[in-house]
Amino acid sequence: MDGTVLVADDDRTIRTVLTQALTRAGCKVHATSSLTTLMRWVAEGKGDVVISDVMMPDGNGLEMLPKIQQDRPDLPVIVISAQNTIMTAIQAAEAEAYDYLPKPFDLPDLMKRTAKALENRNRTPRRDEPTLGADEPDELPLVGKTPAMQALYRLVAKVMNTDLPVLITGESGTGKSLIARAIHDFSDRRTLPFVTVTGSDLSDLEGPARILARVKGGTLLIDEIADVSDEVQARIVRMMDVPGDHVPRFMATSQYDPGSLMDDGRVRQDLFYRLSGATIAVPSLRERVEDISLLTDHFFLRAERDGASKRWLSKDAAELFRVYSWPGNVRQLENAVRRLSLTSRADEITRAEVEGVLGNQPETGPVLRGGDSEKLATSVGRHLRRYFDLHGAMLPPPGLYTRILKEVEAPLIEIALEATGGNQAKCADLLGINRNTLRKKITDLDIRVTRRRKLM
Repeated sequence: MDGTVLVADDDRTIRTVLTQALTRAGCKVHATSSLTTLMRWVAEGKGDVVISDVMMPDGNGLEMLPKIQQDRPDLPVIVISAQNTIMTAIQAAEAEAYDYLPKPFDLPDLMKRTAKALENRNRTPRRDEPTLGADEPDELPLVGKTPAMQALYRLVAKVMNTDLPVLITGESGTGKSLIARAIHDFSDRRTLPFVTVTGSDLSDLEGPARILARVKGGTLLIDEIADVSDEVQARIVRMMDVPGDHVPRFMATSQYDPGSLMDDGRVRQDLFYRLSGATIAVPSLRERVEDISLLTDHFFLRAERDGASKRWLSKDAAELFRVYSWPGNVRQLENAVRRLSLTSRADEITRAEVEGVLGNQPETGPVLRGGDSEKLATSVGRHLRRYFDLHGAMLPPPGLYTRILKEVEAPLIEIALEATGGNQAKCADLLGINRNTLRKKITDLDIRVTRRRKLM
């Protein structure tokens, strides 16, 4: 790489790492912990690329972007942030940032993006982007600091201003329609209609024409595409193939795993390939337990703004929230917080009050509805792909083969032992392995053996 990079971050370690990596790559680096210093360097004409954190001791890095764009429109700015909401990614795009990466970032990935920015430093900036309203973040409860949510934020920001069709999958209550709405509201089509339809809206012959007249080149969201009949799906294919200047952007939601939609015949092959230009998988709360406390605080604050008294969870109540399976996901969590805000006897909510609202712990189903006919290999493959996706551009730690085998072996042996009433001889015969091998695996995997009545 050839050029000068301005680095602004209040974390000394990050400044050191970036300075060393960029210097080794051939760049000159000026690093600072102050936005004031950064803006002085920019005003003096220094730097070919800026890498800046958002939250700095003397200001907000995003708020500096318009000034940089005004004074030096050819200066690319890469935003890095530890902020936990989708709005940071969207605000970075709206403020004309060249790129956005959530912390913790992948250093090789950041280096590649910096190299690309240096190559394209004379790009023509966009000039027609809107300004975010102060109240808009409250309408998007897409809050999370986990890798799964950070990856989702980045993907939303990337597809926002493209015309790619988007397929959004996830369990009920995860916020699929909210994500579709966010993509539309911050896209180039934001001034055009956003229309949500179901299969029944397109069932009659005039349905497609009527819908296209309503959407007027905006965004058309098809709710639960797997519930749409094959005949109507064929009409959607024809709608997507209609040429013209007012063709809408197509999006669709589904509670089914993308791999099973076409394999199980729920979605026509031609429609699936058209809709899956970009696929966004929304994680369930069970897959991002560390975000539950953030969401809980978010909804308590919202209830307080709506007139409820200030409330918070006791330590025991918060722990129950953390271990609960939340089959209704974010929607169920929001309703639970709203109810507790109104019915709690004191400001601090007790575990007993939470138990009264949540009831017994329900059984947890599959992450996405794959159908009763889903093969084990398909299910395992889906989880493995998600595991790799969560690591972004980095590979998982070494030793993956052994770790995965243990993940599969442990429940297999536990269930086989339960089925044979804890009789290790019968269990070994059932599994088709030597009894000594079984004993070693029980020890290595720390499996508890209890003798009981056989189930079969």
